[in-house]
Amino acid sequence: MNSKVEEINPYSAGGHKHEQVREMFDNIAPAYDVMNRMMTLGIDRRWRRKAVKIVAATHPGAILDIATGTGDLAILLARAVPAATVTGVDLSEGMLEVGRRKAGKAGLGDRITFRSADALALPFPDNSFDAITVAYGVRNFEHLDRGYAEMLRVLRPGGLLCVLELSVPASPLVKPFYAAYTRGVIPLVGRLVSKDTAAYSYLPRSIRAVPARAQMTRLITDAGFADAAFHSQTLGVCTMYTARKP
Repeated sequence: MNSKVEEINPYSAGGHKHEQVREMFDNIAPAYDVMNRMMTLGIDRRWRRKAVKIVAATHPGAILDIATGTGDLAILLARAVPAATVTGVDLSEGMLEVGRRKAGKAGLGDRITFRSADALALPFPDNSFDAITVAYGVRNFEHLDRGYAEMLRVLRPGGLLCVLELSVPASPLVKPFYAAYTRGVIPLVGRLVSKDTAAYSYLPRSIRAVPARAQMTRLITDAGFADAAFHSQTLGVCTMYTARKP
């Protein structure tokens, strides 16, 4: 099943999306954390903490953080579940290098393993992890259905999937303000902070196109997960999805 977001590339209509996504995140890695805080006014931290609380409550022994980026969620998970091993994977080696430095400074360098990997072809055996997380990454997948199928494959039976993704608010009162912010303010700030202006034009386009709420929940269910549900955050600008492997 294809979705509109799979057809949106950071740089050009041609070529493979995963290659352009890797290039984009390598380009913006030095400014990524600053941009995240500025774009979300710091609220992204609250969303991550909620995800961590849900994951920690399941007492996982092995956690996989897909599209780990600079490691913010992986670091929070390692702190919240000290008995767990945490593996963070990402396409971008530039982002991973920032994550390794941050984990080292946090004293968690020996608790978190960062490695380059494609979410559509995860380099792990079946049933390897008790919990899988993805924060703001699924809209960058070249094929959403294949991404969820891979997550199901490497998750152990009964294991938890927890996905955070940005979304367009459903409220007609909020939508106009959100549209003005994402189409005007985010690209402007991106031009000021990052040299890669295309990246922060791609961001609002990908948010508008990514399946959200009930549509995303159906994709997760169609991949074979059970008990898929969505939970809107902060007026619907972010949505948390949870599910389990039967």
